[in-house]
Amino acid sequence: MKDIAKEILQEEKNLLLFIHTPFCGTCHVARSFLTMIEDTLKQDVFYDMNGSFYEDFLHDHKIESVPCLYIRQNGEWKEKIYTFHSIQNIYAYLLEYAPYLFAEK
Repeated sequence: MKDIAKEILQEEKNLLLFIHTPFCGTCHVARSFLTMIEDTLKQDVFYDMNGSFYEDFLHDHKIESVPCLYIRQNGEWKEKIYTFHSIQNIYAYLLEYAPYLFAEK
């Protein structure tokens, strides 16, 4: 997972942003799902945001709770995912919003 920076938030057109807080147990479970996906794809896929340091961003974007996978596609914020049912569930979102991750290299 890559740490987020304000420049990336402003410039990156396609973004899979994992928003969490350090003392959230559910966030640790969600992180393990995302880490397994990155291990399987053999690449960093998600950006990591500690919501404790980005209160303005959370307020401006109306983030309701953590963990949250916030998806931006083609420069537009598309979806906020709050429930990490399973790894397969997250893969379904990746296939919809980030199919380029599965293209043969």
